[in-house]
Amino acid sequence: MMNTRIPDVLHVGADVAKDEVVVACEEEAFPPRSLVNERAALLVWLKTLPAGSCVGMEATGKYHRLLASLAFELGLAVYVLNPRDCRHYAKGVGLRGKTDRVDARLIARIIAREAGKARRWSPPSAQQQELDQLLRRRASVSRMRAGLVQSLEDLTGFGPERQRPLLQQLTELIACFDRRIKALIETSAERMAAYRRLLGICGVGAVVAAALLNVLERMAFARADAFIAFTGFDPRPDDSGRRRGRRRLTKRGPSELRRLLYLAAMAAARTEAWKPRYEHERAKGLSSTEALVVLARCIARTAWSIYTHKTSFDRERVGPSGCASSVPSARSL
Repeated sequence: MMNTRIPDVLHVGADVAKDEVVVACEEEAFPPRSLVNERAALLVWLKTLPAGSCVGMEATGKYHRLLASLAFELGLAVYVLNPRDCRHYAKGVGLRGKTDRVDARLIARIIAREAGKARRWSPPSAQQQELDQLLRRRASVSRMRAGLVQSLEDLTGFGPERQRPLLQQLTELIACFDRRIKALIETSAERMAAYRRLLGICGVGAVVAAALLNVLERMAFARADAFIAFTGFDPRPDDSGRRRGRRRLTKRGPSELRRLLYLAAMAAARTEAWKPRYEHERAKGLSSTEALVVLARCIARTAWSIYTHKTSFDRERVGPSGCASSVPSARSL
């Protein structure tokens, strides 16, 4: 029997659950196996992988973080994939079943063949991670408060007087989030300066500026288009032959960031700086929602330029068909 030599680099996929991690290798250097999702067990296994190997996993919210962090600390290339992308890939290659082992093999196949197109994962700092969690929890409480008002508005006996104590508590909780978010930003003079520059964009408030800062500080985008694609505000073409289909947003990025940018666009459309751009898009025949999406995209592009080049918002550069930027290379929509 011939001995199978272990390749110099392995592409490993991991299907991560709360208590268990199932791993598989594209090169079939080892059969799929199950590991306990605990630090000691994962470290023992990760140290058996050759240097420079790649480890991929789906984003799970929090259960994948331990494996990703340990693999990164050991110098392995780590890829955290979008679960929706993995589902589409599975359909594209004709997989007919779904088990933990099948999913692990699929992830290994993806990073072996598509890793060159994916962004390598790196851990956020403790402050970045806390800021992200605060923004997420704040959004949850805000939705809870809005949903409470809407669900009780037409119910007899549950008017404003009955709602006020609970709404006051939720409002105070949101204020606590805001104070902690501001405190985290103020811990760094550089971060605070960037935050103030983003806050200078007409229509961008404290929460939107904090969310933009968190993303732009966490991830380096080479071009404004890359940041627009990350937000999910990039249009998806639907053409075939002579047919030109309707463009729709990809909506591939974080939904909360898109929501905040859309809210910023709603506020910006009423300002002297951005109102001409909004009216220009409406005059082209776009609906109010479509025009606001264009405005949100333009605000995101402006935010990337201001953060990347450390410039300030220049409302004089906002025209009916352009974005505000103090950098000549920044592209308009």
